[in-house]
Amino acid sequence: MVDTRVNTSRSWAVLVLIALAQFMVILDATVVNVALPSIGDDLGFANGQLQWVVSAYLLFTGGLMLLGGRLADLAGRRHVFLTGLAIFTAASLASGLAWSPGSLIVSRAAQGLGAALLLPSALSIITTTYEGHQRTVALGIWGALASAGAAAGVLFGGIITSALSWEWVFFINVPVGVVVALMVPRFVPAGSRPEGARARLDIFGAATVMAGLVSIVLAIQGTTDHGWTSARTVGLAAAGAALLAAFAAIERRSARPLVPPATWQIRSLVSSATVMLVATGILVGSFFLSTLFLQRVMDASPMETGLAFLPLTLMILAGAHVAQHLLPKAGSKPPMAAGLLLMAAASFVLSRAGADAGYAADLLPGFLALGLGVGMTLVAVSIAAMADVGHHDAGLASGLMTTAHELGAAIGVAVLASVATAGSGIADGFGDGFLVAAPSRRPWR
Repeated sequence: MVDTRVNTSRSWAVLVLIALAQFMVILDATVVNVALPSIGDDLGFANGQLQWVVSAYLLFTGGLMLLGGRLADLAGRRHVFLTGLAIFTAASLASGLAWSPGSLIVSRAAQGLGAALLLPSALSIITTTYEGHQRTVALGIWGALASAGAAAGVLFGGIITSALSWEWVFFINVPVGVVVALMVPRFVPAGSRPEGARARLDIFGAATVMAGLVSIVLAIQGTTDHGWTSARTVGLAAAGAALLAAFAAIERRSARPLVPPATWQIRSLVSSATVMLVATGILVGSFFLSTLFLQRVMDASPMETGLAFLPLTLMILAGAHVAQHLLPKAGSKPPMAAGLLLMAAASFVLSRAGADAGYAADLLPGFLALGLGVGMTLVAVSIAAMADVGHHDAGLASGLMTTAHELGAAIGVAVLASVATAGSGIADGFGDGFLVAAPSRRPWR
């Protein structure tokens, strides 16, 4: 295999470009949250449909991420990255031009397809470009941006929606995508493409795993209208489980599986993906609930809502900084464990906010703890995940991690939104939703 590492004078330019694209895509998972009420009013969304603006993006991103990661290994990382960037940028333009709920949901799904190609190829480029201390620094920055991008999306969404209109939360991606696309061929090496790449791609396995994941998330999302024990919910969940079991059987028998069985023996990667799924689910689900609570219970404007998340964003960066200092001495487990405990504590604090809640007393402490915990957790987990992965499987491992990130976000929104809407009011549902994210069975009142 050709060595794809770049020389020192160009290495940080690679990181800047790849991180900028990654930040844009991660940000897009949450930037629309603050704009949701405006989008719903303008395009005529029903209340139960509005979460699909977020979920369509997350489902297609998470469902296709393994395929995107494997394509990066087989078809060339830079080529797949640029293809994903082009699709994502074009779909962002289409989202801003949407004229109906259906057109926006379709364009958001297309954005998810672009992100599914872009994200794992971007992470694999970073993994194969850097070595030693540089690799640790680069992965730490990647992990920090993954969480900061999600938080900043809520902040930017409020500012853009107030200053311009909801369409611009999508239009803003277009110039960024064009600039990155023009600069990447100059700084990022093309790398090598294994011979016979097309023949080795497990399309059937990719379709099966995507269908299984989508069925499970659809089952969870439908509980808002149909309940947890309805025939629809149980049937979709059972179908999803059967499809995932079929995927496992396909992979065992395939000569060239999408996910080689040896991948599941890399304990650091599998455990890190699990932590990533849980942490991202809590984070993005928290943004969804908190945005609706701020605007519909506390009567905050989109600008005020965005600014309310600024301390959380800053604490994510602080948590990432703390984790990077702890990692060389303590390893990844202590900052990861501390971060998860902080996130659980934050969820419990937020669950106690009621209809008469104040921002400084009831929401801010939870936001600060959540941000610090997320920053510590995602930096530690990003470094731990890739520690034992070779260059030839970097795309697949990156795909597994980014699948966990996006799927966790989709499940987090679905579960917390379902629990929240089951309450007797928005304030009650807000507390119930956050109790799900916290390891406590105490009533929140």
